[in-house]
Amino acid sequence: MIDLRSDTLTVPTAGMRAAMAQAPVGDDVYAEDPSVNALQYRVAALFGKEAGLMTTTGSLSNLLGIYCLVNPGEEIICDMQAHIARAELGAHAALHGVTMRTWESSDGVVDADAVERLIAPDAGSHLVSTKAVEIENTHNFGGGTIQPYENLVRISDLCRGVGVKLHLDGARIWNAHVATGVPLADYGKLFDTISVCFSKGLGAPIGSMLLSSAENIAKARAQRKRLGGGWRQAGVLAAAADYALTHQLVRLADDHDAAAAFAAQVAAVVPEALDASKVQTNIVVVNTGGKLASSVTGAAKERGVLLSQVGRRTVRAVTHLGVTAQEGLQAGKVVAEVLQS
Repeated sequence: MIDLRSDTLTVPTAGMRAAMAQAPVGDDVYAEDPSVNALQYRVAALFGKEAGLMTTTGSLSNLLGIYCLVNPGEEIICDMQAHIARAELGAHAALHGVTMRTWESSDGVVDADAVERLIAPDAGSHLVSTKAVEIENTHNFGGGTIQPYENLVRISDLCRGVGVKLHLDGARIWNAHVATGVPLADYGKLFDTISVCFSKGLGAPIGSMLLSSAENIAKARAQRKRLGGGWRQAGVLAAAADYALTHQLVRLADDHDAAAAFAAQVAAVVPEALDASKVQTNIVVVNTGGKLASSVTGAAKERGVLLSQVGRRTVRAVTHLGVTAQEGLQAGKVVAEVLQS
């Protein structure tokens, strides 16, 4: 079975398991786990931030990052297909009283003009004021889209000019970094808070991290505890993430190649299903046309390929550590046959 449902399906390699077994540990609730502390220092330095806080999930990291920037009754604006708006179960409103307004984009690429039109930094006493802007890079539901760096710079300048904060959902920022060569620190300097993930393409079994100022991280640490997210000897998991950064970052390019191979096979047979030239990283969104997405995922499964349904007539394929370029080709042939049948 070729499993393309998500890059969260990666499993620890033998080298990663060895690193986990040897990790020195302590109590992270007391900030005394040496492996966690070392990882937080390492990743914060990569992005040019003062501090980091390791969390169980990217959703928790996003929740804490936005909590640091937006008070109850205030708003954050984001893409209508953003993970924080679509796939975090309304947590920002339910738990922290944060409201959202959204812009519409093409393939998830943020339009600085759309942000400028929507932003309301001082809306007065009758309307909701914008306190932060959120951007996702790469954009999951947009198809692994990389945000053009010049767009990010323009939006960062806009936000700083009107006193609005900026949060990056960088769950797959590693993919953008590998694909473009833009240094992680160059991304880091544009944002006030950043969430990164280790359990997707990097291949760690669990873990994300919030990066920001020391003051914000202290605030986030207290709220993590309040939400029940404190953990004890987490060093075994930090060791897995550290191993992934050292040994499995550059190889993300292989996932991009496998996704491109998959997309090319589908487009060659069913060109209306996707534009293969737009596939930039490891995610491919396929338009199923006249077929329901559920029927496509079912038929593909019968032929040995697992996909995820992300819309009534759209499915998603995600390549990862467990998928070779040859398997990407094979999966593309299967999906093309299903769409054509």
